[in-house]
Amino acid sequence: MLGVPLIRNGDVVGVVGLVRNRVEPFSQGEVHLVTAFADQAVIAIENTRLFEEVQARTKELQEALNQQTATSEVLSAISSSHGALQPVFESLLANAVRLCQAKFGNLFIYEDGTFRHVALYGAPTQFAESRRRNPVVRPRARSILARIAATKEVQEVPDIRTTQAYLDRDPAVVELGDAAGARTLLGIPILKDDELIGVIGIYRQEVQPFTEKQIELLQSFANQAVIAIENTPLRGRTGKQARTAGITATTDRDLRGSQIDKSLGI
Repeated sequence: MLGVPLIRNGDVVGVVGLVRNRVEPFSQGEVHLVTAFADQAVIAIENTRLFEEVQARTKELQEALNQQTATSEVLSAISSSHGALQPVFESLLANAVRLCQAKFGNLFIYEDGTFRHVALYGAPTQFAESRRRNPVVRPRARSILARIAATKEVQEVPDIRTTQAYLDRDPAVVELGDAAGARTLLGIPILKDDELIGVIGIYRQEVQPFTEKQIELLQSFANQAVIAIENTPLRGRTGKQARTAGITATTDRDLRGSQIDKSLGI
């Protein structure tokens, strides 16, 4: 038996082992040859490590570029919307769903204990039609919207079909799980001066938790939603009254006619 170590920077990273089934010592020349092969193996291992590092760095840079592009698109939508919120919400949801590798997303506005759908992106047709007919959701206890209203914090559900709200047959949660096929979902509060304005929700149709980077990205989109809402034409009023009135006016106007079909992805 002959064993030759693979050494990189003084550390053993592997071994090349040769075995004969007869008694015949390896010659010095054979030992040198295997040592040369071991050196080549170390070079291959190092090149693979460097390649993987470059690939990881390239992926990070591409993700950063995609996020910057998405942010630019949303800010551009805000600047060119002239106070109309629907195109801003659509751009925001489209980028959030794509970058967070979700299936679909929606945006709610919070009004007097209820949540009203004002935008959908990529939602299944049956679910989108239902939301168009019944846009207002009054959340029951234990639902993700109720928890966000109570805590004003990010809420993630690993699997909606295992939640108590789904098992208790909360209509809104059952519709989300069955008609829309949602499994893992993430809800981000839209906050202004610690006041809950709305919620951005994104959904996967498989059980797969969102990463910390994806959560941070969706929080940045929530901040952009605040910018858009605060720049509605009715910003001359103050506080919640102005924001609610502005959102209602702009989204109701933009949702008329054929534009609602576009916003629902039908």
